[in-house]
Formats: sequence, structure tokens, C-alpha cells
Amino acid sequence: MTTDIKIVEEAKKPLSMHPQKFAMWLFIVSVTMLFMAWTSAYIVKRGEPGWSSFELPQEFWTSSVIIVLSSISLIWAQVSAKRDNLEMVKVAVSITTILGLAFLAAQWLAWIKMVEMNYYFTGMGSNTSSSFIYVLTGVHGLHLIGGIVFLLIVLVSTFRYKIHSKNMVRMEMCATYWHFLGGLWLYLFVFLVLNR
Repeated sequence: MTTDIKIVEEAKKPLSMHPQKFAMWLFIVSVTMLFMAWTSAYIVKRGEPGWSSFELPQEFWTSSVIIVLSSISLIWAQVSAKRDNLEMVKVAVSITTILGLAFLAAQWLAWIKMVEMNYYFTGMGSNTSSSFIYVLTGVHGLHLIGGIVFLLIVLVSTFRYKIHSKNMVRMEMCATYWHFLGGLWLYLFVFLVLNR
């Protein structure tokens, strides 16, 4: 009596990611490439004649502290959501949103200070270095406004009990994007401090 031995390979599970997370990661990669291109252009322009050094307003230091605190509060929101502590999620996301608005206010105050220091985007008294600062901080600020809208969506979802330990996709996407914006700001800030 002969027995046939059949070797059956177990099907491999394909690597998968939530489609919205995948789209968000593509967006993050494209934004990263955009800012890398701008900082590369900044370095090239810095080597050309006519470049003038500048001082960064104190408000950029303040906004850096604010953005770090906002990331910490969003981590608190994530942990609370995983533990189904929805009241803490509401508090933590609200704090993160307020800190995001405070960051934008600090950036606006920095722009006002730059004008007082005669650093303009274009026109009389302008120079290439200050134009770069306005572009880098302004475009980052626009992305941060998008992050604040995302935070508000998460906050409304929390009030509707749509964010909890079994449904974390929206919270995880929001946190990833927010931490990316925080990291991007810290990169830009350190870059500007080192390349004045």
C-alpha cells in the first residue's frame, strides 16, 4: 500500500495597509520631498552673492516648544483611546487642538516680528533669505491648519463614540500626520538656526 505524500504550501498573507493610511503616507512622502527641495534650494542660494544672514524671532523658539507639547498631548489621546477612556481622549485632543492654534499664533507673531526687523517676503528691503523663511514657515502653517481640521474631525468622532480601542484608524492617521508636522517643524527650525 503506497501513500502519496502531498506537500501543500500555506498561502502567504499579502502585506496590507488601510487604503486611507496608504494615501496619507503618499501625501507625507510628497510633502517631505517638497520641503527637501526647498531646503536644498536654500543651501544653493545661500552660497550665491547677495545672501544676507538674519536673526530668527524668539517666537520660533516658543512655537517649537508648543509643537512638542502638542505631540505629547496627542500621544496621551492615543493611549486613552486604546484604553477606551473617551473622556480623556476628548480632553487630550482638545488640548492638542488649542496648542495647534497657539503654534499658528506664535508663527504669526514671528512674521510680525520679522517685518519689524525689516525682513520682507518681497519688495523694498527684501532679500532671498527672508523670502525662504516666509515660504517654509507659511507652507508648513497651511499644512498645520489641515492638521487642526483633522484634530477637530477626531474630536467630533470621539463625541459620537466612533473612536475607541476597536476603531483606531482615524486616531492613528491623525496622530501620524500631526507627529509628522511636528517633526517637520523641528527639522525646519534646526535647519534655519544652523544655516542663517
